[in-house]
Amino acid sequence: MRRYLISLPWWRRVSGQDESSPLLPKTDSAKESADKLHQVHEAGQNSGQDTSSPAFGRHVQPFCRYSLMDYFLKYFLSLCNLMFTVLGLVVLGLGMWGLVSKESFAQEKISSIGTDPMLILVTLGLALTMLCLSGCVGALRENCFLLKTFSAMLLLLITAQVLVVIVAYGAQGQIGDYVRSGVLAAMARYQDDLDLRFLVDEMQSNLQCCGAENYRDWEINIYYNCSAPGVLACGVPATCCVDPLENGTVWNSQCGVGAQALDEFTAQSVIFLGGCLGGISRWVEQHEGLLGTIGIVVIGLQILSVVVTTRLVGGIQRHQIVI
Repeated sequence: MRRYLISLPWWRRVSGQDESSPLLPKTDSAKESADKLHQVHEAGQNSGQDTSSPAFGRHVQPFCRYSLMDYFLKYFLSLCNLMFTVLGLVVLGLGMWGLVSKESFAQEKISSIGTDPMLILVTLGLALTMLCLSGCVGALRENCFLLKTFSAMLLLLITAQVLVVIVAYGAQGQIGDYVRSGVLAAMARYQDDLDLRFLVDEMQSNLQCCGAENYRDWEINIYYNCSAPGVLACGVPATCCVDPLENGTVWNSQCGVGAQALDEFTAQSVIFLGGCLGGISRWVEQHEGLLGTIGIVVIGLQILSVVVTTRLVGGIQRHQIVI
C-alpha cells in the first residue's frame, strides 16, 4: 500500500481526491478507482515490474484537465449548430405548411408532388436540421462518432459546392438554356400553381421585365394565348405593366389585357417589353462581387466548422479516461 501511495502524483497524495476531467462522466468513485489502481500495482509486483517508479500505471489513468479553449470550442460549436438547427426546422415547417395548404398530398395531386417548389424547402430544411443537430448533440455530449459524422458531411458539402461552381463556370451557355426552360415552364403553369405564380410575379416586378425573352412569350400559357377564350386572351399578367396601379392607389389586374396584340411602339407605354432572362443576366453582372463574397464567406464558415470540430475531437480523445 505504501508503494501505491508513493506512485501517485504529489497532489493526489495530499488531497486524496480523484482528478478526472469535469467534462467526462464519472463512472467510479474515488475509492473504486484507488482499488483498481492498487490491483494493477499488485499485478505488477507479481510480474516482477518496478511498481515504485512514478511512471508505472500512468497509462492506466491519465490525470488531466480540459483547457479553456476546449470549453470554448465545445459550447461555440454547440450554440452555432443549435441556431442553424432551429433555422432548418423553420424552413422544414414552411415547406410542409406549403404542401399541406395546397393539398399536395391529395390522391389526385400526389403524382405531381415531385415538381412542387415547396419540396425544395422540405429537402433543404430536413438536410440542414439533420446536419446541424448531429454537430450540436455531438459537441454537447462529447460524442466523437457524431462529431466525425458532422465533419465528414461538411467536407462532402464543401466538395459538392466547389464542383458546382467549377461546372457552372465552364457551362454557362447550358445553364442559360436550363434557366430559359425553367422560366417558360413556370409561365405555362402560372395559373395552376400559386408558388410558381408568386415567383414569376416577384421576378417580373423586381426586374421590370415580361416573359422569358420578350412579352410575346406569354403565348405559351393557355389562358393568355390569343386563341384562348376569355378576357385574359392575348394578354399578360399585371406584373408586366409599367404602372399597374390605377390612380396610383388601386391595383389594376386587367392592365395587361390585349397587350400581346399591340405593336412594340404602342405596347412599350403599357408593359415592359424586355424578357426576364436579360434582366437576370444584368442583375448577376451587377452583383457578381457581392455574390462571390457571399460564396467565399459561406464556404469559409464551413471550413472553419470542420477545423473546430477536428480540434474538439482531438481534445476529447486526449482527455478520455482509459481504465
